[in-house]
Order: sequence, then structure tokens, then C-alpha cells
Amino acid sequence: MSDLDALRALVREVIRDVLPNGLAGGRPEVETVNLSTDDDLGAFVRRLLDLAPGEREELRSGRKRFMLASPRTPPGGAGRAGEATTVRRIERGAVTEAVVSAAARDGQRLVLGRGAVLTPLARDRARASGVQIEKER
Repeated sequence: MSDLDALRALVREVIRDVLPNGLAGGRPEVETVNLSTDDDLGAFVRRLLDLAPGEREELRSGRKRFMLASPRTPPGGAGRAGEATTVRRIERGAVTEAVVSAAARDGQRLVLGRGAVLTPLARDRARASGVQIEKER
């Protein structure tokens, strides 16, 4: 990815952060769900079946998505003792300081796909806030 492509991706992400959902391809709402037991799965399916028509359309259009929580203890003891960490995957685009700050607030670690670029400011924020970042090769 060239510097120009990385800059364009960064500008697109800033625009998505500033504009409300639904405008100019705004960022979809992502809800993390914990499905660790059969009862959790059953409750989640019942919840989906009870959605209002507008909420169903948000799911169909991709404006609302779900992310599976994967509880893990961070290697090296990062985070508080016994605290679970979820993983947030970012496949492509610029990973900004705002993304890292949100990951720190939500207790997430970041896994970056081949098309994701970590900005220098985001790298500094990750170090300062203890957010683990893994880059796939």
C-alpha cells in the first residue's frame, strides 16, 4: 500500500468517525455478543427473532453487525488480573489513535489484517495505554 493509499484510508476513516451512521457509508453499529453456552446462543437467537422490522433491515443491510466476544487472558499479564480481553479484527484501512483509544476503553486487543496500517500516533497510544496489537503476515 502506498503512502497515498494509506492517507486516503485515514481520511475515509476520519470522515466515518465524524459523520453519523448511514451517511456517506458511515461505520456500522457493531455489538459484541458473548456466546459461551448453549443457553447464551438460544437467548441470542430468540432476541433476533423478536427484532422489529426496522432493526431487521439494519441487519440485512449491514448497518448493524455482531462481533463474537472471545474471552482471553492477555499474554504477559497485560490488563488486570483475571480480566477477559476481546479481540477486535481490522482487515484494512488506517488504524488511528481513536481506534486504539476505543480498544483500550473496551479492554480489547487488536488484530490487524494484511490491508490494515497502524498510524504512528496510534502506535504511541497503544504503548501508553497497554493495548496489544498483532499484525497478521
